[in-house]
Amino acid sequence: MKAIVESGGMQFPVEEKSVIRIPQIDAEVGQQFDFDKVLMVSGEDKFDVGKPYVIGVKVTAEVLAHGRDDKVVVFKFKKRTKYRKTTGHRQGFTEVRVLGISA
Repeated sequence: MKAIVESGGMQFPVEEKSVIRIPQIDAEVGQQFDFDKVLMVSGEDKFDVGKPYVIGVKVTAEVLAHGRDDKVVVFKFKKRTKYRKTTGHRQGFTEVRVLGISA
């Protein structure tokens, strides 16, 4: 079974036993949680698209780790004014393993 879930304003295609990185959530390592916002589900003979979400479908996942991505450098520059500004940002993520898709 395959599904598309929404987390942190982004959409992720998932299958059972797949590992994905989602924006950071408040959950302990080893804890299980459910994705309630399922946009699409497809199986061997079933294909269901939600408007906007599929009702009655949950994707169960387990938290594997938390971390931070590589730094994204933001450089602002204006010519002839001696204006230069460098900042950086590291986005936090949570790595999860999909345990099952219940339809």
